[in-house]
Amino acid sequence: MAFMVKSMVGGQLKNLTGGLGGEEKSEGEKSPAEAQGMTREEYEEYQRQLVEEKMERDAQFAQRKAERATFRSHFRDKYRLPKNETDDNQIQLVGGDVELPKELAKMIEQDNEEEEEKNSVIGQLSNIQNLDLDSLKDKASATLEDLKQSAEKCTVM
Repeated sequence: MAFMVKSMVGGQLKNLTGGLGGEEKSEGEKSPAEAQGMTREEYEEYQRQLVEEKMERDAQFAQRKAERATFRSHFRDKYRLPKNETDDNQIQLVGGDVELPKELAKMIEQDNEEEEEKNSVIGQLSNIQNLDLDSLKDKASATLEDLKQSAEKCTVM
């Protein structure tokens, strides 16, 4: 009841006096520290921690972006595609020398092994259609054994 009387009469009184006199802080006019139930020092420390955490998150995000850019640039080099300035900028932003994450490095290593396998003679032969590698291996080993037997029979050697 007292609250209603104060709010009705107080509001009218402030309007008449123009807000002169003792200014009281209402609930909406509290400082940010008081609104969260902290002292000013606690609030400043809290804000400092928030800024530090944001900086750490931004650094980690930039590192991940640079790792991805390194991965993309690796494949651009491999397939002789034009370089991307955005990727170069992201790598330089972090410091220039970026190591790939283990998962990405494994993927590149597996891809390189597959490329080496395809570039080998046996890899090229496997690309030919209607070619049975097992029969070729059997024929080659049989031919080698025949050569060894004929070499044993040869009196000159």
